[in-house]
Amino acid sequence: MKKVIIDKGVGITKVTKEMNIRDIMHKKPDAAPIMIEHGLHCVGCMAAQFESLAEGARAHGLTEKEIDKMIDKINKLKG
Repeated sequence: MKKVIIDKGVGITKVTKEMNIRDIMHKKPDAAPIMIEHGLHCVGCMAAQFESLAEGARAHGLTEKEIDKMIDKINKLKG
């Protein structure tokens, strides 16, 4: 019998620009301080459920280089 594993929102391996902010917060809550450090105070905002990480970051004036740097920091987190 094949064992089925259900993803309950933990253990994502890599955050990308296209990921929804709310999903990132659900799956990798330790990313919040990094996002706030980069000016993304919207981690708990209603817009977070509709915007991708890149959309939210651009709306807060981050450049592509700054977005990439933030994502690198997030992806270095354990979990």
